[in-house]
Amino acid sequence: MAKAIHSMIRVLDETRSVGFYQKAFGLNVAERLDFESFTLVYLSNAASDFEVELTINKGRTEPYALGDGYGHLAVSVADLDSENDRLGALGFNPKKIVEFNRDGAFIARFFFIEDPDGYKIEVLERRGRFK
Repeated sequence: MAKAIHSMIRVLDETRSVGFYQKAFGLNVAERLDFESFTLVYLSNAASDFEVELTINKGRTEPYALGDGYGHLAVSVADLDSENDRLGALGFNPKKIVEFNRDGAFIARFFFIEDPDGYKIEVLERRGRFK
């Protein structure tokens, strides 16, 4: 059986991106691999084995075009309202909290933020299938 282990995104500024993911989600550098033309930075925390891999292509100065195929990363938190407030106080501009229902049944509560490169991140309340 396959096990999901990481998702890779390309970023322009390593310091800015590492700082964002550390402050926003408590992800810290698990490993940093430097190569001639690029650097890989693996971010993780104790809550999950899943990692975010940042790829920094050296010499790149133009922002990446995210295109229309990228969706989002997702994280879960115990207290959605507090996290929305905390991220707002950090200046990360979280969107409003949305309650998602279908046929009268509760599915999820969530909001979105964007990282410094424009990648969307869904922050879900830890409940139901979103543990």
